[in-house]
Amino acid sequence: MDTPLVADTAGSVRDMILVLGILVVAVVFLVTEWIPMEVVALLVLASLALTGLVTPEEALSGFSNPAVITIWAVFILSGGLSRTGVASRLGRRVQQVAGSHEARMIAVIMVCAALISSCMNNLAVVALMLPVVMDLARRTRTPPSRLLLPLAFGAFLGGMTTLIGTPPNLLASEALTNQHLPGFHLFDFTPVGVIVALAGIAFMALVGRHLLPTRDVTREASASGQLDLREQYNLHERAIYMRVPPGSPLAGKTLAETHIGLALGLNVLGIRRDGEQLLLPGQADRLAARDLLLVQGRLERMNQLAGWRELVRLEGEDAVARLTSPTSVVAEITVQPTSNLIGKSVGECKFFDTFHANVLAIRTEMGPLRPHDTQTPLDAGTRLLVHGASARVEALQSSSEFGGYQVVEAQRLREEFDLGKHLIVAQPRSVSLLVNKALGDGGLKDVLGLRVIGVIPSDDSWAPAEPDKSLEEGNRLLILGQATSFDLITALESLLVEQAVEPNLEILESEHLGLMEAVLSPRSQLAGKRVKDLRFRDRYGLSLLAVWRGGRSVRSNLRDHVLREGDALLLYGPRGKLRQLGRDPDFLVLTEAVQEAPRSNKAWLAIGVMLLSLVPVIAGVVPISIATVAGAALMVLTRCLTMEEAYRTIAWKGIFLIAGLLPLGLALDSTGAAKLVAEQVIEWVGPFGPGAILAAVIAVTLLATCLIPTAALVVLMAPIVFNLASELALSPQTLMMAVAIAASATFHSPVAHPANLLVMGPGGYRFVDYLKTGGVLSLFVGAVLYLILPRFWVLSL
Repeated sequence: MDTPLVADTAGSVRDMILVLGILVVAVVFLVTEWIPMEVVALLVLASLALTGLVTPEEALSGFSNPAVITIWAVFILSGGLSRTGVASRLGRRVQQVAGSHEARMIAVIMVCAALISSCMNNLAVVALMLPVVMDLARRTRTPPSRLLLPLAFGAFLGGMTTLIGTPPNLLASEALTNQHLPGFHLFDFTPVGVIVALAGIAFMALVGRHLLPTRDVTREASASGQLDLREQYNLHERAIYMRVPPGSPLAGKTLAETHIGLALGLNVLGIRRDGEQLLLPGQADRLAARDLLLVQGRLERMNQLAGWRELVRLEGEDAVARLTSPTSVVAEITVQPTSNLIGKSVGECKFFDTFHANVLAIRTEMGPLRPHDTQTPLDAGTRLLVHGASARVEALQSSSEFGGYQVVEAQRLREEFDLGKHLIVAQPRSVSLLVNKALGDGGLKDVLGLRVIGVIPSDDSWAPAEPDKSLEEGNRLLILGQATSFDLITALESLLVEQAVEPNLEILESEHLGLMEAVLSPRSQLAGKRVKDLRFRDRYGLSLLAVWRGGRSVRSNLRDHVLREGDALLLYGPRGKLRQLGRDPDFLVLTEAVQEAPRSNKAWLAIGVMLLSLVPVIAGVVPISIATVAGAALMVLTRCLTMEEAYRTIAWKGIFLIAGLLPLGLALDSTGAAKLVAEQVIEWVGPFGPGAILAAVIAVTLLATCLIPTAALVVLMAPIVFNLASELALSPQTLMMAVAIAASATFHSPVAHPANLLVMGPGGYRFVDYLKTGGVLSLFVGAVLYLILPRFWVLSL
């Protein structure tokens, strides 16, 4: 008779271990961001269903959850208020009442952000007010680092004051409803939230501002009251004039043909010719002798070409024959479907460093042969022509990355692969700086598709071009690349640096051309992409001059720069193109003058729709999920925003994250895992009374915001809180409100909330700034919450 009980117990323990294992793995992936957070949530959902921890219906229930529906509907309502200029009008009042005293400015900014955030999404509020606060910083000559963190913090504090202010509040209410307990009404958070918000604002204005960094002292206004972006990004430090001398091979070539950007990492801002200025020249513009080029970048790349200047190309050498020798071999291999190289280019996977062989050419199933191509992403079935020491190349046969190994003879290399056009044999000059130097120290860096792949001693043998290989007198080099690139390096060496001429960067701005600062929007698809892959000039008609990250300006070698969330970009080009960029959803322009004009004529209509959505909720007539969905539909029907704009306002990553993780909360509860954790908390903290339990809940939630997204945190904390409340006769509403408000206190990490990342670039913040300023504010808010919450909500039942 006892057997079923034993089996049930064993199954229960197994289920608890399983769900806790899924939780731990999910947290690891959420913290490391090895894969996107929304994908983690979907994998959790699938794992719970496949292991039988939840039913298929329960696994998918998150997508129909009223809280999830309310959250995306509130995003659309917020978008309507933003697009019609309602919120920006309130934001502009900041400049009228803030004055120039820092404490007053911080207080006004935070109060304004908090007021708007009580009925708008936090992220939308920060995005909306960012240009307003930047203009205030410029006008008052205040470093943005003193104002932008208070802006983000003010939005977080305001979100604590109403049910729709932030997703954690909605999720806490829905968790109560799912337990058949009374949920929160629209203004249930207001008494506690307003006191916490006002206390936090007062703390930042009086105490916390002394912890804010004073950074980017170059970000000061000019005498006219406008920010000099040239000074802000220190453009003068890397701006130089270079002259095309008479007789230079560059004369008559287009900028595209010179490859100045690719080879030297220089950005040509202007050309002075016969006393006239051509600003922002295009790739089709041709150079002429005696042209004076205004360029931006580092001259170190010029020095890196010095090694190539020491080489003399040997005509008549059979370069293909040099590929094969008793110690070297050429083979063709195929990328396997299970290869870890798929999606990476030859350059990105550092093929030579990993496999000690050079890729001479690649050929995809759909495309033509591409000699010395290091940029095309590899795919299953891609054929690679590799060359190197025989032992190294033959070892690729046993690698799980490749298959289809086949040795290629010299005749086939000439006829099928036509490699004779892509190989060069060169020799250092008789008196050369390269002799008796290692290849890695000789300045023979890969440039313009040229790469040294072998060394040919005087006895005509062959040796791989290892970085530590020393060149001896009489050695020749086997180079993969085209002769035209080799000749172009000599041409680039002819450019003369005009040290005596001081660059005048004021000429960059005119009636038709200007500078603009922008940040990647929170929902931009450009984060993680390299600048050269975006082709700014072709795509936007603008030139990217610099990127501001981590408190410093990056101006050189921007082509290989990978954009990140929080980066601030300095763009240069026609003012019409700058205004056009202000309408691009991938960017948030920091200058209001070039932003897309709001639909001001529909401002009162948007306010009416918002009120029409909330009044029935306040009266208790319509559930908030239905009321907000109806309001979202009305925002589109009244043309306060288009359907396309409505889709863009929704943070889909957050929606999928919440919907995917909600079943994990169910599984934690149903398997008894949440009860197990609650019992452990009771054992540790319970003897100290209900106040200690409340303090523990607040402290754990505050700490967990460093690791877990706020919405996911509420989902995971809910079953634990309900078990604590049940075991100790505590009010679940009080504990869930504590969790929701503490989860919104995401002050102490730039990755805790996208709004923190949004101000990181413009403010020049570093991680330690959030930890120092936000960490202290989090402790203060937690203490205020602990003292105030029991005054309004009963803790012990």
